Amino acid sequence: MVARHDARIALLIVILAAAAAVPAAAQSTAASTRPAPVLEGALGYAGFLDESLIHHSVIGASARLYVSRHFSIGPEVTYMVGPGQDRDLLVTGNIMFDVLAPTPSTPRRVTPFLVAGGGLFRRSNTFQSGTFSSNEGAATVGLGVRGWVTPRTFVAVDARLGWEPHIRLSASVGVALE
Repeated sequence: MVARHDARIALLIVILAAAAAVPAAAQSTAASTRPAPVLEGALGYAGFLDESLIHHSVIGASARLYVSRHFSIGPEVTYMVGPGQDRDLLVTGNIMFDVLAPTPSTPRRVTPFLVAGGGLFRRSNTFQSGTFSSNEGAATVGLGVRGWVTPRTFVAVDARLGWEPHIRLSASVGVALE
């Protein structure tokens, strides 16, 4: 119950950050040389490293604002569902580096990227004796590739390593807010 409430708060933070980013980008005269802000939703898999791999399903959302033609920053919220009542919430601030910068008029059809982030990791699990929750710092690094399907819509795949130690593979769909 607490994790569901935390996920709603984190999603609200992402939406508010994205809404604040759009007017800020529109006011900048340099914004025309940078790509438009992006909203993205992801599904995937995470495996936590323990004595054996602990499998989790992943759902996430993020918003990004380009600060240059190569770099973008923004919040990301990831919710992971493991076995039984094992639930994890990861809220990070990310920086992305597009290896191939977009041209002035349009993004490249395929763009490899690097991503790194840091923030908060919240784990919650229910046992016979009650619910246990803990918070700690989080970090992720990874790489991926984004392919533009239309001038405003893309699909992407990425692989990440993170702390609490885990590996994550995800596929996402995004839209440029232009």
